[in-house]
Amino acid sequence: MRVLGGVTAMAVALAVGVSAQRIRSGIELVSLNVTVTEGTKYVTDLDEAAFEVFEDGAKQDLSFFSRVQQPVALAVLLDTSNSMEERLPTAQEAAVGFAKRLRPIDAMEVVAFNSQVDVVQPMTNDIAALERAIRGTSVNGSTSLYNAIYVSLKGLKRARAQSAEDIRRQAIVVLSDGDDTSSMMPYEEVLDLAKRSETAIYAIGLRQNDVGRPRFKEAEFVLRQLSQETGGRPFFINSVMELPKIYQQISEELASQYSLAYTSKNRQRNGAWRRIDVRVTRPGLTARTRRGYFGPTGR
Repeated sequence: MRVLGGVTAMAVALAVGVSAQRIRSGIELVSLNVTVTEGTKYVTDLDEAAFEVFEDGAKQDLSFFSRVQQPVALAVLLDTSNSMEERLPTAQEAAVGFAKRLRPIDAMEVVAFNSQVDVVQPMTNDIAALERAIRGTSVNGSTSLYNAIYVSLKGLKRARAQSAEDIRRQAIVVLSDGDDTSSMMPYEEVLDLAKRSETAIYAIGLRQNDVGRPRFKEAEFVLRQLSQETGGRPFFINSVMELPKIYQQISEELASQYSLAYTSKNRQRNGAWRRIDVRVTRPGLTARTRRGYFGPTGR
């Protein structure tokens, strides 16, 4: 086991997914989950030497690298507003299929949102319980998309803090027609929380016949930005019949990611935003991760 400045590789592994977590030795690690693709294919055979990490343009030295699949904690958000009435049964079937793809080491919660946000099934690996929760959702009211994402981000953060011995990579998969009509939480605050979290957001926007509406164009921008800033991926589809394929892609991606960590060469403690860029040396490949993090503060 490689020793990293007094911190064992095992300790670093437990920190995977933490944006800038203080380890007991005092070392602060920036940890990344990285997806590498060649066209539409996930690439999973790279070694550490294939990766280069830059922070605000300065090359960083990797402290940790792993291709081992980490446990994943997923929050699946289902839009159950009135606008989803005709589409919800198909969306439910696709979400059940997604739950059935969970590995034994993974866990999932189900969140339904309309004018209210309801965690209909807390985090579990019980597939039958997840299926009952998904099928038990029904449409009502307006859409509080931002509230739902905010609540889920806060919940995942609490779960991480309470489960120090069971650190998991975290992701939110949110399905909606994109129109937020009733959130109390402003988008800017949700985006800030997302950028401060260790959670990748995979946003699925249902276009259907709404492409030309200015409202949907705004919603598409929101979903795209949340996904890209957190290292997730946005999907925009014209029919709920496409959902099984999208959920399968997300499952494959989460199972194909690399775990990287480094100690930033920037010693400033001003809490400023730091831009991250991950590159791979093999030609034709693209690496994707979160776009940055907020640096440490204090002494």
